[in-house]
Amino acid sequence: MREMRAGAFVWIMVLAYLVLISVAWAKDGDHEYLKSREETSMPEKIVKTEEEWAEILTAEQFDVLRKKGTERAFSGKYWDHHEEGVYLCAGCGLELFGSDAKFDSGTGWPSFWKPFSEDHVLTEVDRSLWMVRTEVLCARCEGHLGHVFEDGPPPTGLRYCINSVALDFRKTEE
Repeated sequence: MREMRAGAFVWIMVLAYLVLISVAWAKDGDHEYLKSREETSMPEKIVKTEEEWAEILTAEQFDVLRKKGTERAFSGKYWDHHEEGVYLCAGCGLELFGSDAKFDSGTGWPSFWKPFSEDHVLTEVDRSLWMVRTEVLCARCEGHLGHVFEDGPPPTGLRYCINSVALDFRKTEE
């Protein structure tokens, strides 16, 4: 019993030491992740209740953006869309993807090889449907957009596979 207490004490001390180191490291302003929002293009968060989102989104948008649903392949308005402009989050209007990064992946969903800005999308591990994938979220409203895969074209090799219903489009002015 005494050995068990001694072992637990050692682990507590190690954890306390690691916490102190991480706090000291986090106070060092040279770290990239500590830059303020003014120094990056990280958008301000939009937080709404599910009821508020349900009032401003269509039923399909709510299902995809808030409930992490997926539209059927080849059914969305942007999968075969070729105008020049910027694709925006249908939930909050944040610029997500440029038409210059759009390509035909043959999957039936709009596909992009890079986001408009790295700070405008978030990614998370998605373990739903007995798979491990990388989910793509809007950085401002955290709406579900789709998934990103490592089978895209150069130069990134990425394929951001995005639901049309999660997007709006702003055409480039001529």
